[in-house]
Amino acid sequence: MKFVDEATIDVAAGNGGAGCVSFRREKFIPFGGPDGGNGGRGGSVWAVGDRNLNTLIDYRYARRHEAKNGEPGRGSDQFGAAADDIVLRMPVGTILRDAETHEVVAELLVPGEPVLVCKGGDGGFGNLHYKTSTNRAPRQKTPGWPGESKKLQLELRVLADVGLLGMPNAGKSTLIASISNARPKIADYPFTTLHPNLGVVRVGPEKSFVVADIPGLIEGAAEGAGLGHQFLRHLQRTELLLHLVDLAPFDDTDPVQQAKAIVEELRKYDEALHKKPRWLVLNKMDMVPDDDRAARVKDFVKRFKWKGPVFEISALARQGLDPLIHAIFDHVAAHRAPVIPEPDARFEASAEVLPQPEPEDPRFRRD
Repeated sequence: MKFVDEATIDVAAGNGGAGCVSFRREKFIPFGGPDGGNGGRGGSVWAVGDRNLNTLIDYRYARRHEAKNGEPGRGSDQFGAAADDIVLRMPVGTILRDAETHEVVAELLVPGEPVLVCKGGDGGFGNLHYKTSTNRAPRQKTPGWPGESKKLQLELRVLADVGLLGMPNAGKSTLIASISNARPKIADYPFTTLHPNLGVVRVGPEKSFVVADIPGLIEGAAEGAGLGHQFLRHLQRTELLLHLVDLAPFDDTDPVQQAKAIVEELRKYDEALHKKPRWLVLNKMDMVPDDDRAARVKDFVKRFKWKGPVFEISALARQGLDPLIHAIFDHVAAHRAPVIPEPDARFEASAEVLPQPEPEDPRFRRD
């Protein structure tokens, strides 16, 4: 399936049905009075986050979503039927913005939680609504209120705990394939990854975290060079960034200069993303001779002026992955919001229903 993380759609709620002016006319009832009913409510448009979806491709081709209008009122005290609401299912992490004002309408962060996008119009009043003791034959009615309509820009930001960052061919796809069940495309040429990949890393029973792999960045990405700039938004919701560096490049490129270029592109794109916790992961250590590893790592850290955590791994040979995985989980678990258990309503109800024992009267106590 093609990965699509942006789309523009038009949504419109239904109009309310018009009220009715009618009078009861039956045999032997010459003055039956007003019996015009109200109109029905128009359908609303709701958005719901669905964890089974991971792309906005459905909204790239279906751009018009319109709810039905409410039925008008009729005579014989008949109110118009309300129209059904429509529900737009989108991936969790989707941001809905007004295309004209660029204001955020909603963010779908909780799976299954409905968010009202456009409210349907209320139905108009029939003449039955205006009947009073002094106005016994009203002829007033109101039309239905119009429903809301908007042009929305959809932007998907994947929900992941950890984001992989690095130059093309740094080994990001190999790493996510080694620590999770994700199977991204892996090849020996740059820009193999064309869209973000998500992988769930299992540390133990009920212990896991989600890793996001985006296309590699190059110098000038913040100005539109390469592919990675299109997907940097997917790293904005992560708790931790892993900066992968190829310590054994096949050409004469300097890993320190490449690493500094990535950090500079982060700063240009978003200062908040640049300030996120970031760990240094030196990859392809199996390509470095054993007697030269310590010196090369020390030289890189010194020239890069790095003071944070440093991990030496080989994603292809699966070396040094266990300490990295456990350190990531400890960091993610420490920053996750605690889950507050909801009180059991059964025990609260029983405490309210059961009568409290009254104190015993000593005059009637049986010894």
